[in-house]
Amino acid sequence: MSKDNKKVIEAIKIKKSYYLGEEEYSILHGITFTIEKGQFISLMGPSGSGKSTLMNIIGCLDIPTGGKYFLDLEEVSKLDKDKLAEIRNKKIGFVFQSFNLLNRYSSLKNVALPSFYAGEENTERAKKLLVEVGLKDKIE
Repeated sequence: MSKDNKKVIEAIKIKKSYYLGEEEYSILHGITFTIEKGQFISLMGPSGSGKSTLMNIIGCLDIPTGGKYFLDLEEVSKLDKDKLAEIRNKKIGFVFQSFNLLNRYSSLKNVALPSFYAGEENTERAKKLLVEVGLKDKIE
């Protein structure tokens, strides 16, 4: 991403529909927004309003059925699942309600695991990250 452009995420008229037989269920109805570098946002709404559906698209776990989605100026709304997996591995982090940690691994290994899958295992970086978030005592 160039220093001149601050857009990290741009969604243009995002739509998402699911089909059950011939019945179409429209979940997202042309959502447009931009998130700039350093900006914090909150996604709020009642149950069933499409928050998780939108987050799945933003997190490259799903693609929209209409509209365009750009991540770091790259249109990702039409990419195949392998390319989406590569983008998730390199650019996106998730914090789930249930932590989804691997119980058989230490905290350090859980933090280092994404870099391992990216082909650049970095235990020292994982240690620094644990210190940064106040979990120095979890380094084994």
